[in-house]
Amino acid sequence: MFVKKIAGLFLLIIYFAFIPAVQADKAVVTSDNLNIRSGPGTEYNLIGQVNTGTALHMVSVEDGWVEITYDNRTAWVSSDYVDIHSNLDRDSANSQPVGGNDIENIMIQHDNTHLRKGPSTSYDIVGFANKGEAFNVAGEEGNWYKIANEELSGFILKTFAAVHTKPTTSALEDKTIVIDAGHGGRDVGAIGASGTYEKNVTWRTAQELKKELTMLGAEVVLTRKADQFISLVSRTSLANIAGTDAFISIHYNSFPQAPEVTGIGTYYYHKQSEKLAQSIQESLINQTGANNRKALRKDYHVIRQSLNPSILVELGFISNSEKEELLETNSYQKLLVHGIVSGLTKYFKQITF
Repeated sequence: MFVKKIAGLFLLIIYFAFIPAVQADKAVVTSDNLNIRSGPGTEYNLIGQVNTGTALHMVSVEDGWVEITYDNRTAWVSSDYVDIHSNLDRDSANSQPVGGNDIENIMIQHDNTHLRKGPSTSYDIVGFANKGEAFNVAGEEGNWYKIANEELSGFILKTFAAVHTKPTTSALEDKTIVIDAGHGGRDVGAIGASGTYEKNVTWRTAQELKKELTMLGAEVVLTRKADQFISLVSRTSLANIAGTDAFISIHYNSFPQAPEVTGIGTYYYHKQSEKLAQSIQESLINQTGANNRKALRKDYHVIRQSLNPSILVELGFISNSEKEELLETNSYQKLLVHGIVSGLTKYFKQITF
């Protein structure tokens, strides 16, 4: 009997020695002084605090709260301030080489994300980035991206960033895209929280979009070539005679009565334009992480009178002071343009195949 027990114990040891290690889910903290509570709500007792970068063992998620193991007991933190992922997924992602030429920029996933002087938490914090901010990727070292925009530069953990890659270009070759920069001249359009004119922001976006589409082989036609007033009739007439494959009217929204309102929406009138609207809306939201105001049917002149697939995009609310400031940055404008280009690419692939 004793020999059998020894043999059984030996087999059990061998069994556990060769079982692959379980890759537990982690909740990585994205804000300093995050409260740890005894239950899933602010009414529960505070039992501790943790800072940015701390990896907590995650048990479950419930109504905006994450159940964790803390000091050998069950505890809870708000899901708003952690990045949830599994070690297995992260290791798999990190084991795949990412071509430097494919990554153009990243989007910050959480407010108060630390940027450090070097690729380690041992380096000093050089700044803070907020959710929705975009940065160009200058390089990568291990689990860190070296990033920069007009205001900040530094290193960020890859797990805190959403990567955006260059879209495929083949579907845009030889397509005629008409870009309509909304308003112009005496028609300033909406006015932003700090006095920004919509006509200037639409022109900036149109110029960036034209540059990108031209590089990808598309034929681009602008409905206005400067800060000038162009009637709605003239805009649609030009699109109707240009052999247009897609017409995109660019606008920015405003709702000063509720300055907290944000989001991107895409609109179409004719059924033939629905797929184009849905594709571009989806890509814009994927690229920017903006509030999704969906692709909807609306009766706007420039899309109602167009004979070809046509959409009107409202790319953000300039009545929201934070979004107005963000829309003025080159990095965010690039994200908007990449969203439109990716949506166009997806659309043309759909209708081709």
